[in-house]
This record gives sequence, structure tokens and C-alpha cells, in this order.
Amino acid sequence: MKRKIAKSLLAVAFTMGMSMFAYNATASEKASHPHWAYDGEHGPAHWGHMSEEFAACSQGKTQSPIDISGASEEDTADIAFSYKPSKLNILNNGHTVQVNYDKGSSIKVDGVDFQLVQFHFHTPSEHTVGGKSFGQELHLVHKNDKGELAVVGVLIEKGKENAAYKKIWSNLPRKADEKKEVNAEINAEELLPKTRAAFRYTGSLTTPPCSEGVNWIVLKSPIQMSAKQIDSIQKIMHRNNRPVQPIQGRKVTSDTVSH
Repeated sequence: MKRKIAKSLLAVAFTMGMSMFAYNATASEKASHPHWAYDGEHGPAHWGHMSEEFAACSQGKTQSPIDISGASEEDTADIAFSYKPSKLNILNNGHTVQVNYDKGSSIKVDGVDFQLVQFHFHTPSEHTVGGKSFGQELHLVHKNDKGELAVVGVLIEKGKENAAYKKIWSNLPRKADEKKEVNAEINAEELLPKTRAAFRYTGSLTTPPCSEGVNWIVLKSPIQMSAKQIDSIQKIMHRNNRPVQPIQGRKVTSDTVSH
């Protein structure tokens, strides 16, 4: 029994790493995992049945994304952002456009430090608020020393052109597995809204293996991008958002003050 439990825990740790941190996997590594997509027979409705590793996608009880409504207002501790510039390393992994971030940037959540590892985009948004969808969503993925995850979600609505994203948008890799190492720096701090009040809840990865126990921090204030900017990435990635999942009685908190 102990061997079986240890093997199960090892599998969870491995698959969690594969989903959000190993987008640079080799062709042989990719071949060992089921092909998944956002539509058709490999789409979200089928993820949980493709592999035992993906079982949480259909059997999990705290899945993400969700529709955020009826949040409980609480004066929770502020999320402390400590972001520094990073070299701009962009990858199209076939599922999203991802920027791998240099070491040294972090957030502090309830006194625990989580290091920023990468950020990526979903279009349209994965989370909805009161049933409202947004043109796009940015996910900043963080990991602490225990391997636990904290993801900051930034909702993006159509509006004015966003100059902070120009360096990324000027170098979007258009083909799967295409990488671009740009001779430029980017600071994730500039990608966030000025107001950092947030919705918080416990959820999962939004891609296979849909591992649970993820700390979600969805900023309440959306940022804007022009329709042209949003269309530019949609033409490359098409639709790459998982539908909202049942809340299953989970508590969602909302900051009582803006900060």
C-alpha cells in the first residue's frame, strides 16, 4: 500500500510539472503523453478519458476555470508583487504563447514566496465574472519551494492599444514549437493593472493533467488591449480556453478594498 501511495504521489508531481513547466519538452517526451487540444475528439470534454494521468480533468472536485460570482468579501492580506526585468524568451508550444521568465521575481501569498516561472495567454478568457467573458486572459505561473503553485490571472478586455505588450506582440511565434530569444527585456510588473484587488480560490491547472491544489488569484480590474492586438494572437492560437467548471461548493473570496 505504501509503495502504491508513493507511486501515486510521484505521478501527480510529475504530471503537474509536465503541464505548466515543461512546455520545452523534447519530441520523444511529448510522444509519451496523449495528444490533447481545445476542440474535437481531443477537446476538453475528452481530456479526463485520454489517460490515467489526466483523470482529474473529469473526476476532480476543485477544477478551474470557474465563473466568479457570489464571492465572499474579506479583508485578506495583500498579494505582494516583486517582479524584476527578464530577458524576453517566447515559445509557441502548440497550446499557447508562453514567455519563460528569468529567476528572481516573485509574489508573496499569505507569507509564502512563490517564484515567477512563466506567463502565457488564453483567448478568450478562461475565467468569467458574473457570466461575462473577456477577450483574453493572462496567466502568470508561480511555484514555491514545496512545488506548490500560485497563478495570477489578468483579464483582458478590448479597448485601447496596450504599449506594455508591444515587445511580445512584435515577436509572436506563429508555428508550434517555434521559439524566439529576443534581444530585449520585459518587466511583468508593467503587464498588470494598477489596482491589485483580487478574487481568490483553490482550483486546478486549466490544462491536462488538471492537477488540483492550485492557488488562484484573479485580479478584479481588467487591463485593455486593442482589438488588433487580441486578434493577432487569436489568429495564431485560435480558441484555447477551457470552459468554466462547476464550483462544487468552493469558497471564493474578494478583497474588500482596492490596492
